[in-house]
Amino acid sequence: MAEAVPVRCPACQRENGYISPVFPCACGSPVTPPLDLAATPVPLTHRTWQGGWVAVRCGACGRESEWPHPEVGCGSCGTVVLVPVRPPEPAEPARPPAGAAGAGAAAGAEPGAPDAGGAGSGVRPDERPPGRAAGPASRSPGQGAAAAPRGPASRPPFRPVTIRTARDAVATAALYLRWLGFRDVRQPDGVPIPSAAVDLRAPGVVAQVDPTTAPAGLRAVECVWLNGLTASATSVYFALAGYTEEARGRADDLGIPLFVMDLTGMPQPVNDPADALVGRGA
Repeated sequence: MAEAVPVRCPACQRENGYISPVFPCACGSPVTPPLDLAATPVPLTHRTWQGGWVAVRCGACGRESEWPHPEVGCGSCGTVVLVPVRPPEPAEPARPPAGAAGAGAAAGAEPGAPDAGGAGSGVRPDERPPGRAAGPASRSPGQGAAAAPRGPASRPPFRPVTIRTARDAVATAALYLRWLGFRDVRQPDGVPIPSAAVDLRAPGVVAQVDPTTAPAGLRAVECVWLNGLTASATSVYFALAGYTEEARGRADDLGIPLFVMDLTGMPQPVNDPADALVGRGA
């Protein structure tokens, strides 16, 4: 397992532990975005499709593909931060194995013919297989950093699904709730409505999934709390763009678990109630 690296939040200057995700290249080799820890992390204030991807070159086959841009949620102020990534270096020409040149000449091959196993063109996001990423950790160093959230030893590791659409965000949250132990999680039919009070329900839990590019506010957090109070269930909130300071403070007061989801599909707990929910499960 890769070690967590410190990423300093530009808003509150807190250092958050982060583990770089690992993606599967088309050749089958693992690919990890090369983090540029010397560069300053940038707060994510407006999420765009183009800005959510970064080019990474596979060290095994030289293929340049696009993968979700690494990001981490601050465990103190809730700011979502883009972790800088070094741009891919030019691919080196493939070198034939020893003796291949002589064998090619004997078979009548033309010198300088292109190698069929050379680097291919980049894979677009809608053409690549779903990544299996090691999730970032946003808690303090004392709480540890792991590829998957903490949980009972009997719980298998959570397998994230790359988020490309709003419906992917809802599906990922549903998978995560099932992973926590909630059964019969129901998703709404059709495209998720950002203004909907509750997007997911299961016995013992109601959840709001916010797939928009704006941080979730105070009213949204209070709304999901009221829905949970009415249903005598745990209220949970998932957001792609993080939370406002007022929303985080109110969630802490009400004991609402807050999670941030990045494009790799790995939810991250961003407050103490979320840590407690991950630790105990359903």
